[in-house]
Amino acid sequence: MGMNDFIQYFRGMGTKKIGSNVLAGHGQTNAQSISFLRQLEKEVRKKDDLATPLSKLEFVVFDIETTGFYPEKGDEIISIGAVKMKGLELQEQETFYSLVQTHSPLSPQITALTNIREEELRTAPKASDVLLKFFHFTSSRILIAHHSKHEQRFMQKLTWELTRTKFQHRIIDTSFLTRIIDPTSGSQPLEKICTEYGIEIKDRHHALGDSLMTAKLWAHHIKKAQEAGFHTLGEVYEHLAKLG
Repeated sequence: MGMNDFIQYFRGMGTKKIGSNVLAGHGQTNAQSISFLRQLEKEVRKKDDLATPLSKLEFVVFDIETTGFYPEKGDEIISIGAVKMKGLELQEQETFYSLVQTHSPLSPQITALTNIREEELRTAPKASDVLLKFFHFTSSRILIAHHSKHEQRFMQKLTWELTRTKFQHRIIDTSFLTRIIDPTSGSQPLEKICTEYGIEIKDRHHALGDSLMTAKLWAHHIKKAQEAGFHTLGEVYEHLAKLG
């Protein structure tokens, strides 16, 4: 994607209107929810994140745990965690965490990995409620994730299933800024990169724990980008577009 395409992407966000089928079948087709989501689309569309200084840019760093890796084959989100940031600052008092209700079987491997049990998910908040609360938390902020394609695919599926609209938020992968420092760097597990940068590994494979580690990693990358002379996301993207 070239710079012009990137700008057009931001300008085009939120053009699909939310209709009366918002959260259809989930008991949330009320005017307040529809009004909120429509307003959120407008806010995302109006924001000029490309020109905002990195030191003032507001992010939400988030992570999800899922029943598997393939949303198109029926795998589901079972928890969402997130933390707000402004520039380099982690706003650790501004966090989000929720389990997500599902009645699908949970494999022993996922239970062992996440410490989430099937019985917890039976009584967890409904996906429609969690999605709305998550959007209230994120507002129009840019989303950051590690290995973000995983998060993006699941959020796209969940948003479409519940609202029949596209997931509009921009998700930036942590590798976006890594490429400035090391253009040849490949994808690495979160714990490996955190260890490399001296970030404490804590509550791994817990959605909020992973979000906090990812936020600290993102702060490290922003600092390196600033030291390299970059002041905005637009400058970063122009540089990366030239690298190809």
